Amino acid sequence: MALAAAGIAFFPALALGSFLNVVAARVPLRRSIARPGSACMACGTPIAWYDNVPVLSWFVLRGRCRSCDAKISWRYPAVEFATAVLIAACFWKFGLSGEAAVASFYCAVLVVLSSIDIDRRIVPNRIVLPAAVIVLAAQTAVKPSVQWVLGGLGASLFLFLAALAYPRGMGMGDVKLALLLGFMVGKTVPIALFAGMIFALVPSAVLFARHGVAARKMGIPFAPFLALGGLLALFAGKPLLDAYLSLLH
Repeated sequence: MALAAAGIAFFPALALGSFLNVVAARVPLRRSIARPGSACMACGTPIAWYDNVPVLSWFVLRGRCRSCDAKISWRYPAVEFATAVLIAACFWKFGLSGEAAVASFYCAVLVVLSSIDIDRRIVPNRIVLPAAVIVLAAQTAVKPSVQWVLGGLGASLFLFLAALAYPRGMGMGDVKLALLLGFMVGKTVPIALFAGMIFALVPSAVLFARHGVAARKMGIPFAPFLALGGLLALFAGKPLLDAYLSLLH
């Protein structure tokens, strides 16, 4: 049943991913996400429905606008496909349930915030804060527990102190994103934070290898790595936390 639900959810989630691309492109510019319809960001030509099929159209067009031949970023199909895979995974893990619905919303928010941070190095308050409130309310309704509030506040405080200590490496957007992670995964949020920092070490090491000391002034978007940690905590946080605690005994 869960596998069937995942398969059914996949294709609508592709369409949702297409909408998330609109959100990622317009919200930072404070433009309406409803009007006008989808158009080329370079020439403004409206995109026909047959050129707006998630993932497929990008490959058919070879990543170029049909009208002006401007390059279309690989992030567009990546966002669509990632959204579909993650939402399908939510229904595969949690089945047809309230948990799956909340997890799907959480995953969609992480995808769009990661896309925006990669492109613009910001985590918009207009997305992350309402999303955090919605997730906390939904988690409390589905599985009432104090762990959601404590997880969010604890994770946010931890990154806030890190931002005070090293402002170049951490922004307030990341602090607010940690609030969302904690509200969703509760007591497993340390897994999310630790994993996010480990994932971020890879590009950091590459920058230091290429640029040496000058790399300290080169920022990397941290939200995608926090999001990866948040996904790890969502799908495998409990067994990972149990395995870690068992090592302490």
